[in-house]
Amino acid sequence: MKTKFYFIASLFLFIFFILFTILVICVDVQPIGPNFSSVGLATINGFFRDSVGYNPIWYKITELIGFSAIFTVLGFASFGLFQLVERKSLLKVDSDIYILGGLYLLVAAVYYFFEINIINYRPVIINGEPEASFPSSHVMLICTIMGSAIMQFINRTKNKKLLFSAVTIYSVIIAITGIGRLLSGVHWFSDIIGSLILSGSLLMLYNSCILFFRRKKSV
Repeated sequence: MKTKFYFIASLFLFIFFILFTILVICVDVQPIGPNFSSVGLATINGFFRDSVGYNPIWYKITELIGFSAIFTVLGFASFGLFQLVERKSLLKVDSDIYILGGLYLLVAAVYYFFEINIINYRPVIINGEPEASFPSSHVMLICTIMGSAIMQFINRTKNKKLLFSAVTIYSVIIAITGIGRLLSGVHWFSDIIGSLILSGSLLMLYNSCILFFRRKKSV
């Protein structure tokens, strides 16, 4: 039942993300972006842009926090490699590590898709050229990678103090990234919301796959 629930939740969130993306593309589209580029949900997006402005300090903070995602990915990759060397068989590496690797590949594919199929551009030009903005890849990466790391620690860690510390640290990183990215002014409000919805869908799918293979293994 849990597997089915998480899968349905993932599907529901993904459909919600598609509908939200359609809103961003079609509703209240106005040329409020850099070089008069068109942006959907322009009224609310413009309000947040004008209220926040551009904050390079928050931008740099969130960029630095992004490296924690790289270290997390490398950490779990090293853990999987350790299992492979110790157990001397690809089949004996824990299934949830393979699923985690699949999640990372899926996140990379989503990132590439929206870099090629641009929905809108950033509210500000940072590196001399307009950059893809929807959904916030930074928020999506942090939420998905740190969220899946929390699930890994919950499933593997028996030490309550270590578990509490890990969950707290990863949760704070997610919160600071989401809030900081919005306050930095380098994303529209809809970019942040879209990335949170998509991240939730990916995490629910990840969890449903873990539960499915765990149940299959126990049968």
